[in-house]
Amino acid sequence: MSGDKLDVIVVGAGVAGCTAALLLARQGLEVALIERGPFPGSKNLSGGILYGQVLHQIIPDFWDQAPIERWINNHIVTFLTDTDSISLDYKTPSFSQPPYNAVSVLRSRFDRWLAEQAETAGAILIPGIKVDRLLRKENRIIGIAAGQEEMFADVIIAADGANSFLAQEAGLRQRIPEEHVAIGIKEVIALPREVIESRFRLEGNEGSAYSIVGSATQGIAGGGFLYTNRESISIGLVIQLADLIEHRIKINDIFDQFLSHPWIASLIKGGKVVEYGAHLVPEAGLRMMPRLWMDGMLVIGDAAGLTINNGFWVRGMDLAIGSAIAASEAVIRSYQNKDFSAESLAFYGQKLEKSFVMADLRTFSRAPHFMQNERLYTVYPQMLSEILHQIYQQDAHPHPPLSRIALEAVRHNPLSLWDVLKDLWNGGRAL
Repeated sequence: MSGDKLDVIVVGAGVAGCTAALLLARQGLEVALIERGPFPGSKNLSGGILYGQVLHQIIPDFWDQAPIERWINNHIVTFLTDTDSISLDYKTPSFSQPPYNAVSVLRSRFDRWLAEQAETAGAILIPGIKVDRLLRKENRIIGIAAGQEEMFADVIIAADGANSFLAQEAGLRQRIPEEHVAIGIKEVIALPREVIESRFRLEGNEGSAYSIVGSATQGIAGGGFLYTNRESISIGLVIQLADLIEHRIKINDIFDQFLSHPWIASLIKGGKVVEYGAHLVPEAGLRMMPRLWMDGMLVIGDAAGLTINNGFWVRGMDLAIGSAIAASEAVIRSYQNKDFSAESLAFYGQKLEKSFVMADLRTFSRAPHFMQNERLYTVYPQMLSEILHQIYQQDAHPHPPLSRIALEAVRHNPLSLWDVLKDLWNGGRAL
C-alpha cells in the first residue's frame, strides 16, 4: 500500500482500536486497522470484566453475538491475612438481566470478534505488522512506517497500549515514570463448568468477580483479582512497579505465595493452567494522561492512560470504548471540514470532557494515592480478622461487647484511632 493515502490508520486492534475502526468505517471512511500480533487479541492476556453499557450503545444486545463468558451478578471484596479471609459479598438478580451490567470476557476471543465487526463495516484489518516509526511533514503526523513499507493517512489513531510507543515518538508524552504503572500478572486456570458453578454458587451463566486486598501482595501497593469464565478462572495480581522495585521482590514469588494461600488454593483446586503472562497496566489516572491530540494524530484507550482501580473494581475496557467514541466523532467532524489540525482534532478532548470517561477519572482521581496506604495491606486485614475471630469465638467465658472488641483490636495493632478516622475520611473521598 506504499504511496496510497487512507482517511484513518488505527494502530492497535484492542478494544479501543477496534471500536474506533468500527465507528469510522460505518461512516464510510477508509480505515486501516493495524495489529502487531497474528490476530487481534493474540497479545492480550485472556480474562477481564467489561462493563458493557457503552458497547451496548454501539452494538445493541452485543451479548447475543459476542463471545462473552458470564454475566457478572456477584461482586466480592476480600481482605486476606496470611491465613484468613474476610469478604464483603454482593449478589443481585438485577445484574443477571439484560442489558447486563458487566460480563467476563476472554480477550483473545473478544478482541477478535470486535475486529470482525470493524471488518464487516468496511475497515481493512492488517495483522502481523510492527509499526517502527511515525511519518511527519513539518509538525504534522502524516503516516506510519513498518520496515520499508509506508502508509499515509489524514489521521493516525494511537491505540497501541499502556506503554504507547507512538505517543512517545510523537512527543505527546515522555517515558512513563515507574510510579505511574503497575505490573499485571495473570493465569487462566481451566476447570469444568459444573465445578465452577458449584464452587462459586452460580447458576447457568451467572458469574463472580473478586477484588482481593491484603497479604496477597505482601505489603506492596496493589491487589488481586479473580473472574469466573464458563470453563476457566482468570486470576492474578496488579502490583505497582515502583514499590516492587523498591522492595526488591520478584513478582513471580509474590504470585506463587498468593496462589498458595488457603482461601485461594481452595478456589483453584484441581484446575489446570492454560495461559500465563504479565504486562504493564496504567495506574495513575489523570496524573499520567499525555496530551491526547496533535496535528494528524489522536491517542485513545490504554495508550491515553484511561484506567481506574479503586479497590472495588478495575475498569479499562469501557473507558477505552468511550474514548474511541469521542475520537471517532472528532475525526468525522474533521473529515467533514477537511481540517486535521490540532485545533480541529481538539474536539476529541471536548467530547471526552462531556463523557463518563473524564467524569469517572476525576471522581476517582484520589484512588491511586489512597491505594498506596500500606495499612490496607497489613494492619487492616489483620485487625478485621482479630475482630471477627473474637466475635465468633465462644469459649465458655463472658463475651465482651463489640465496642470493646474493636478497641482492643486497635490497641493490639500499630494503629491509632486518629489513623482509623483519617483513613476512613481519605477512603471516602477517594472511593
